Amino acid sequence: MTDTNVKTDLNDEPIGDEIAQVLRDLKFPANKDGIVNAAIEAGASNDVIDVFEGLPEQDYASADAVEQSLGGA
Repeated sequence: MTDTNVKTDLNDEPIGDEIAQVLRDLKFPANKDGIVNAAIEAGASNDVIDVFEGLPEQDYASADAVEQSLGGA
């Protein structure tokens, strides 16, 4: 049995923890490319990088803004 929600379920603790860590270390404002690059540089999993790559192209003022955008995806 495989977990098909691993890539998109932000309530999945390992992914949620990785996302939170990347956002904690990021300097805001940041755009989508900056967030993806920060995740790559932080050694985040491919699943987390995929989540950030799914963000809309825009500038984000804070980690909360990123989380709101991810929650609406």
